[in-house]
Amino acid sequence: MNNVFDVLEERGYLEQLTHPEEIKELLGKESVPFYIGIDPTADSLHVGHFISLMVASNLQKYGHKPIILVGGGTAIIGDPSGKTDMRKMLTKEDIKHNVICIQKQLEKFIHFDGENAAIIVNNEDWLLPLNYIDFMREIGSLFSVNKMLAAECYKQRLETGLTFFEMGYMLMQSYDFLHLYNTYGCKLEIGGNDQWSNIIGGVELIRKIGKEDSFGLTFKLLTTKDGKKMGKTEKGALWLDANKVSPYEFYQYWRNIDDADLLNVAKLLTFLPISQIEEMAQWKDEKINEAKKKVAFEITQLIHGKEAAIQAKETSDALFGGQGNLDNMPATKLQTISITIADALVQTGIVTSKGQAKTLIAQGAVFLNDEKITVPTYVLTDDDFENGYAILKKGKKVYHKLEK
Repeated sequence: MNNVFDVLEERGYLEQLTHPEEIKELLGKESVPFYIGIDPTADSLHVGHFISLMVASNLQKYGHKPIILVGGGTAIIGDPSGKTDMRKMLTKEDIKHNVICIQKQLEKFIHFDGENAAIIVNNEDWLLPLNYIDFMREIGSLFSVNKMLAAECYKQRLETGLTFFEMGYMLMQSYDFLHLYNTYGCKLEIGGNDQWSNIIGGVELIRKIGKEDSFGLTFKLLTTKDGKKMGKTEKGALWLDANKVSPYEFYQYWRNIDDADLLNVAKLLTFLPISQIEEMAQWKDEKINEAKKKVAFEITQLIHGKEAAIQAKETSDALFGGQGNLDNMPATKLQTISITIADALVQTGIVTSKGQAKTLIAQGAVFLNDEKITVPTYVLTDDDFENGYAILKKGKKVYHKLEK
């Protein structure tokens, strides 16, 4: 394929487009500077950012120039999209730290040297010096409050309370597009489907000042077949930072996805050829597990590198297939082994309270070295650490190594 538009369409990324035919023509005939915004509200990206990075990577491979906008300015406000409450306000020091961490993760998907090299810009550079009166006169006067309140990103906040501070977010993001258009010739803004209203705001702002070549598209959010967002673990978000979610835990998450979600995940989160993915989609029974292993390995390799992916696979195989090693399994070194199984569950973070531990044990969902634990007062002994460690298991999928 000569047009990345066809690739994005074939793999199922595209959701909404402001000008479908014009965008397809644009992407097929010239190198287009495009931008995607990331608000640095944490010191790591998470799986919710994954699709945006894949789209940016595909666009760059076909000759288009990524502009990665880290929202040092907009993060001070916080995007209200998809939120029922106002976001926590971050300090400038927090934001700077987060930006540095995020930049390192971006390099796994896009290159910052050579032809059509990506650039990183921070909107605090042009948003923070703005004069409020001048901005509201020149930019705010072009936005209809009635139209803004009808946008999905604001609708769900009207009942709980939407501050004027947050309403300014759409103006800020729209101004970002205008600034990048004027400074870098950026013609296309991309983002998740929850950003549709904000993206339209930027496209229309540029067109209101007499330019006709601004465009926007959104891609699908990562959801299960039932429409639920993917990317939640026992500990919360599925972060891309190995210090927050280990490569083994990351691998296991994708290894254990539902059969119905395999095809979609493979298309959106890997670079495997479509022909290979469609062939895997026909596999049945045990071969489905092999397909999941393949997809889990490819995704883990993208985020954590080949060596970490191999180690994660070996650890998984050791648990489920009796081969490999356990070196990379999540582990906790106990200060003393003379603790109850309920305390061990809490110390490892498998549960958050003894009450939750007791409930799991009563349900028959807790195992120590493959032996079902029936009472929460069971006390660990040296006999449980035959090889210097014990394996604590919750259900069929959560494993944790206890070390003496």
